[in-house]
Amino acid sequence: MTEIERSSFKLSVLIPVYNEHKTIEACIRRIQAVDLPKELILVDDASDDGSSEIIQSLESPEIKVARHEINRGKGAAVRTAISLADGDICVIQDADLEYDPQELPRLIEPILDGRADAVYGSRFLGGPQRVHLFWHYVGNRLLTLLSNALTNINLSDMETCYKAIRTPLLHTIPLSSNRFGFEPEITAKLARKKARIYEIPISYSGRDYSEGKKIDWRDGLAALYWILRYRLMD
Repeated sequence: MTEIERSSFKLSVLIPVYNEHKTIEACIRRIQAVDLPKELILVDDASDDGSSEIIQSLESPEIKVARHEINRGKGAAVRTAISLADGDICVIQDADLEYDPQELPRLIEPILDGRADAVYGSRFLGGPQRVHLFWHYVGNRLLTLLSNALTNINLSDMETCYKAIRTPLLHTIPLSSNRFGFEPEITAKLARKKARIYEIPISYSGRDYSEGKKIDWRDGLAALYWILRYRLMD
């Protein structure tokens, strides 16, 4: 795979949003401050906390906005964003400030220089971390281990939000999971396509539930189901 032409390159930042009125504007400002040619694609997944009005006010030539009239989940919002993306690389950015957009240039570098088809930002390779929830850490590691065993790839952090993928490749991958099953689904399907996947260490400022964290043990069980489905049944 050849390098992407940097003089005409564009990054598509896919931003699923559900009830993030406290952080969405700060998140957009941080992304806009990153010195990369880019478009931002915000998908409001039927927010009911004022996020919808904020998102509509942000629409501009650089910011595309879509809305789901009913809440369908992160995976569905990401699918909608992918359908609107026309950059050379897509990267998923949560709107909750847990991931730092200043790390986007490092994240996409292996794709730009032709080494990778996809890059995962790993929270477990030594980047600065907020000391956080033990059982979330254990759950993430167990799900990654099972995903690795069934896909025969050696990731350290399958569940990371920060996934950068070449857009032409992403457009060839049929996706169906609506919630957090997106993470094992895209991983299994990238592995099946024998995509070249890199990992880089990233920082992580995880929230707790009082700060608006949404994923819980039920999503962990669902991720287990999707790992088995997309490897053994799909």
